[in-house]
This record gives sequence, structure tokens and C-alpha cells, in this order.
Amino acid sequence: MAHILVVDDSPTETHIISSALEKQGHRISVAVDGKDGVEKATQLMPDLILMDVVMPELNGFQATRQLRNQSETANIPVIMVTTKDQKTDKMWAERQGAKGYVTKPFVENDLIDEVNRLLVS
Repeated sequence: MAHILVVDDSPTETHIISSALEKQGHRISVAVDGKDGVEKATQLMPDLILMDVVMPELNGFQATRQLRNQSETANIPVIMVTTKDQKTDKMWAERQGAKGYVTKPFVENDLIDEVNRLLVS
């Protein structure tokens, strides 16, 4: 299956997301904030990144924009997984380069569907 990088500053959220993906057979790596996420994405070159928005150092929007601007990580799809549920947040995420958007708290199947959608495309 796929190698997925989960970028979230909440250990609880990281555990919930990682567990859901591991049940599907995916290999998970974890980053604790946006800056760590950009560094790990560059080192590990995962197949997909799940990115929280509200984090210290770099927020998820800033981290996604940095990933899009680096040639080596520009093509790694990013799904924002966040409590920010406004239409403007989703539009802003797309403008930064996110390919998907899942609102917390999420239904596990919705997250899996979005992951699968991007892994096949």
C-alpha cells in the first residue's frame, strides 16, 4: 500500500488518523508541526500527506505552499484534515495546493475515501 505522512500537532488526532490508515494497510510516518512536515516530506517522499491547519511553527496552509514550491515535493498530493470548516478555508487550502479536504471530527470512511481517491488518481 501507500506511504502516508500525517502532519498534526495533536498526538490524539495523529493516533486516530494513523490507526484508520494502518487498518487499510498503509505505512505511516508522523510529523509534529508544519516545519517538521515539510522537512519529513522532503526526506521521505511519501505517496500522500495528511495536513492539519492549526499548528505551531508553520501552519498547514504555509507548509502546503512550501511543499508546492519545492520541485521535489510539488507533486505529492496533500489532504487538509482540519477543524476549519468554512468554505473560505477550503478555497484557501486549494489555492495553496491541497488536493483534498476533510473536516474534523471526521467519519473514518470519509477519510479513507478521500485518501483512496487521491492515491488512484
